[in-house]
Amino acid sequence: MGKGRPRGDDLGGWLAGNGFAPAEGPGSITDVARVRALLLDAAREERSLSYSEILRALGHRFTRPKMRALCRTLDAIDAAGAASGEPGLAVLVVRESDRLPGQGWWVGSAERGYTGPWEGPDAAAHIAEKQQAAFKFWRSAGAVSNSP
Repeated sequence: MGKGRPRGDDLGGWLAGNGFAPAEGPGSITDVARVRALLLDAAREERSLSYSEILRALGHRFTRPKMRALCRTLDAIDAAGAASGEPGLAVLVVRESDRLPGQGWWVGSAERGYTGPWEGPDAAAHIAEKQQAAFKFWRSAGAVSNSP
């Protein structure tokens, strides 16, 4: 056993050798600039992303702890954007089941002027309005932000 395995003779080596980029580790979930770039691309393409989709784009499979870590990053992105007068981007990240944001997004929604239900037609209409505001802002010419 003193020799060890030849280079590339493990899963990571095989993945890299076959063109698969390894996940950058848990830190990629907290990389505000990277997550924000994914959200901006989605906004400009006028589409939402499921939690699974955005985690997969960051090189991770969906787990609840990773989703919670992602939500903290989304909160930071929205706080920085709000300080710059931008509409929220976290509203673009939704559950696959009903295409609505998860509970974490709704907490504090009263502070943002919404006191209705978190599910159903009223919630869907509210989310559509918020998403449309993000789509309109980011597709407009010259929409550039200095936020991280």
